[in-house]
Amino acid sequence: MYDKDDPRSALATASRPETGAAIAPAQYLDLRATPVVRAQNVTLIHTDAHEGDDLDNGTLEGELAVVVTGASPAFTVLTGAGATTVDTPGLVVVPPGSSRISVHGDGPLVRLVEAAEPAWRDRVANADAYAEDHARVALLQRWPEPTGGPRVRVYPLSAVPDDPKRFGRIFRTRSFMVNFLPPQEGPRDPRRLSPHHHDDFEQLSLAVRGEYVHHIRTPWLPDSTTWREDEHVRIGSPSVTIIPPPTVHTSAASDPGVNQLIDIFSPPRQDFSEKPGWVLNADDYPMP
Repeated sequence: MYDKDDPRSALATASRPETGAAIAPAQYLDLRATPVVRAQNVTLIHTDAHEGDDLDNGTLEGELAVVVTGASPAFTVLTGAGATTVDTPGLVVVPPGSSRISVHGDGPLVRLVEAAEPAWRDRVANADAYAEDHARVALLQRWPEPTGGPRVRVYPLSAVPDDPKRFGRIFRTRSFMVNFLPPQEGPRDPRRLSPHHHDDFEQLSLAVRGEYVHHIRTPWLPDSTTWREDEHVRIGSPSVTIIPPPTVHTSAASDPGVNQLIDIFSPPRQDFSEKPGWVLNADDYPMP
């Protein structure tokens, strides 16, 4: 499944028994055409922001997370407790309640909110895909409150260098886990892919630079009328691919230039959280 030098090779992820429930299809979403999309537990909002924009996040029951890339503009988060300015890539966590974002340049911003948020649930482009909950996906139960109580928290990537012993740069909130994978120059070596599956959670693979081919295989269930051909879907950026459990999947960078994925999970992954040193803000966000 993984090469021996892949940090994920040591994960101890428990398998669940076969449920017999239908396996959902993967979704490949161009974020310029459909900027507000959802998975079972999380809504992703992609904004091509411009100088002077005032983005209303609504009044939220859960936390908001802002994914900031190297192409994102500087911005100020405004809450009832004050103003916080962000001018570097990383993850920003905004506490529940009302908030706004004042933008100080041009570029993409990605916001994450819980899928059940009234302020956003009726805006998603792929609502029909979740007209009913997916039986194979565990529903969100928020993890414990952050240490020190709710406040705006900024986690800059510049404070954490890449480490080959750790899989990416991972941060979590009460509801989300975001893994900033390192940029890759040129296509991925086709002899070093990492096909694997997840038992009970979706993976959102957010492409922020370059182009990827997502390889997805749906396991065969007893009902052969539900079988699907293997998929090898090429998609550019910005895009998000929603990968359902328990499909076998791997993604390969394909652009000759720079390629970068950011993986998003909701709720946070237990297996990643159990690896010492992998979750970089674990002191702020305790495990259940």
